[in-house]
Amino acid sequence: MHVVRLSLHDFRSYAEAEVALEPGVTSFVGRNGQGKTNLVEAVDYIARLSSHRVSSDAPLVRHGADQAVVRAAVVRDGREALLEIEINPGRSNRARINRAPLPRAREMLGLVRTVLFSPEDLTLVKGDPSDRRRFLDDLLVLRAPRYAGVRADYDRVLRQRNALLKNARDRGGRRGPDEHFDSTLEVWNQQLATLGAELLTARLVLVDDLGPLVGRAYEAVAQTKNWASRDDANLEYRASFELPETRDRVVVRDALLAELERRKADEVQRGVSLVGPHRDELYLGLGPLPVKGYASHGESWSFALALRLASYDLLRSEGDDPILILDDVFAELDTERRERLAELVAGAEQVLVTAAVAADVPAALRGRRVDVVDGKVAARAD
Repeated sequence: MHVVRLSLHDFRSYAEAEVALEPGVTSFVGRNGQGKTNLVEAVDYIARLSSHRVSSDAPLVRHGADQAVVRAAVVRDGREALLEIEINPGRSNRARINRAPLPRAREMLGLVRTVLFSPEDLTLVKGDPSDRRRFLDDLLVLRAPRYAGVRADYDRVLRQRNALLKNARDRGGRRGPDEHFDSTLEVWNQQLATLGAELLTARLVLVDDLGPLVGRAYEAVAQTKNWASRDDANLEYRASFELPETRDRVVVRDALLAELERRKADEVQRGVSLVGPHRDELYLGLGPLPVKGYASHGESWSFALALRLASYDLLRSEGDDPILILDDVFAELDTERRERLAELVAGAEQVLVTAAVAADVPAALRGRRVDVVDGKVAARAD
């Protein structure tokens, strides 16, 4: 799988941009603020329908414009398809395949798969549990796009349930919950537990599959003067309630329902949902200690890289090679880690690299070079 053409209209800093791409390695080189990250962000957006840099779509639209358009011609199994996403902040985005509109933009998910490395990856290790939950869910959607709908439905139910609990808390001091509260809460409990069990069991399977790959990737990327074993890096999914031994979705749903009932008084008092996948944590460990708070800066970076490399290996084992994007990551790494990472990803079908200085790109990734200067893109003849 690879992109052969990228077209942008009013996306980020670009009023218009046309970039021809090839299989193998392409490096976008330019000083900070010239627009090189915007190019690879657009490729990643086509795959995930979200940005790795911002949480909403509004910053993706060029200042003064109403919408942005990203088009990518993608080759998969020898066949080319034109994918297009129209970004409309405050309104529904629209997607097309070969100019034919899709009923919903999220039906584009799964047609392109990317794995992106960026300086923000350090938050996977040092950030809040929400960062690690998002990592799992994003990978889950790339693996099985239908989970985008499950996640969206769960978030919708969670918002409604939280609004009900908050209202009950606010009213409780005056006259208590109204007579419909219990029956309404039961409706939301059933939906939250059903959707939550589906999301939770899928995450558990994902962590089981990802764990050995993370260990192997950590061993590879951290293999410097101090030997690192694949047994050093470990993952553990920690739910917000006691999970049953089985991964059966119905059994997990019933256990979640029972915990919601048990925590009902606490939730009403606090006005928020305290149980469910939105409260879970992905524990990252190095040997007997958690990475967060105990690992050195280098070890933290190695673990973050291992998570991305393991994601790539998992997706590749289940289908086409994902497009690898290395966004300004080499400037953050020491020389040994740069070389190790470059060796590990150099064989991918397509690798897109951004760098402020060409010398930061390791020799193993010195492929085609594209200069980005003053928002203009120009491939070098050499």
